[in-house]
Amino acid sequence: MAVSEGAGVRFLVINSEEEARQEMAAIGVHPDGVDIMAPKAVFRVLKLTGLTAPQANIIKQEMLAKGGEAAVAWGAVDGSAPNTDVLLMGTLRQYEALIKKLARQPYGLREVAGRIGETLTNLEARPRYELSCRGCRLPLGRRTLVMGILNVTPDSFSDGGRYLDPEAALARAREMEAEGADIIDVGGESTRPGHAPVGVEEELRRVMPVLERLVRAVRIPVSIDTSKAEVARRALEAGVHIVNDQWALADPEMAGVVAEAGVPVILMHNQEGTAYRDLMGDIVAYFRERIRRAVRSGIDREKIIIDPGFGFGKTPAQNLEVVRRLGELAGLGRPILIGPSRKSTIGRVLGLPVEQRVEGTAAVVTAAIANGADIVRVHDVKEMVRVARMADAIVRGWEEDGPR
Repeated sequence: MAVSEGAGVRFLVINSEEEARQEMAAIGVHPDGVDIMAPKAVFRVLKLTGLTAPQANIIKQEMLAKGGEAAVAWGAVDGSAPNTDVLLMGTLRQYEALIKKLARQPYGLREVAGRIGETLTNLEARPRYELSCRGCRLPLGRRTLVMGILNVTPDSFSDGGRYLDPEAALARAREMEAEGADIIDVGGESTRPGHAPVGVEEELRRVMPVLERLVRAVRIPVSIDTSKAEVARRALEAGVHIVNDQWALADPEMAGVVAEAGVPVILMHNQEGTAYRDLMGDIVAYFRERIRRAVRSGIDREKIIIDPGFGFGKTPAQNLEVVRRLGELAGLGRPILIGPSRKSTIGRVLGLPVEQRVEGTAAVVTAAIANGADIVRVHDVKEMVRVARMADAIVRGWEEDGPR
């Protein structure tokens, strides 16, 4: 049958079942048909790790039976490998059928089915809720939030020494609030490469005079950037709203301090060295373990934010890969923060010193927002608020009264 001269073909990007429903409704598909077909329009590739050969072979058999695909190591098929990872490829409808079948299977596959279902649910929609921060509320998911950096250190790579004086720090915080910052993040220990670690007392000496005044001087939440439980405790006693932990509860007392205060916590990926078996896979596994630790300690899961650690334990190429693949963290179902501001990766790519990295930072911030970032941590608040608003208009949608 000949195609009419006016017929056209175009490629559609469908990222969620909701988007599929909208496209079908737009062409007049019957509601019953939409219910049947929308889950078939969304294709997902999931990677399952650490499975035994029997588990993998059952999953492969069941996924193939549903019309999907499953790739396993050849050794799992011929019996020469006891363990394997699995790549699952299928539509939401196929996964739905797979999950129902695996939930009735032995070998621990009921738990695997639950994890597949949880990941798919998290991928359908980014977290969108009001985050309670001790009386302050942050609108997560509606727009990208901007966290302003306030280092009260003598040796931070970008602004070391500028805000050691509490009056200067307070003035800068008020300026960032006026420029549109949603959070002020105060840190008393440099984390730049080659930094000199400081003790608890020195860190407290730097941050407490600022925090005690700052929490009363601004209307937005204040976070403490520390990995020391005692510093966090003292900061929380002064009225701080959020704990930003660059070692994600490595201090054995940190989880208890956060849980007792009932505040949000930012868990950052960090490690010594840059060796990975699987960059994003290792980062996801790290977050799963730290989130479990947090929840077991009494921290509300809804108050956990994750940060992939741009510039920490990664080469420049790995940092850029993290931004490119940031969307893979969506499967964890937690809001994502990223802090690329003026980092050395930008300097390496552009060949520019710290004070000339605003445009490079803007490019990374834009890419991160496009790939799912909910919060960006930056030095140049005024400029990055504008970048975030423009990126949000593209990524989240724009109406006359602002982002949806």
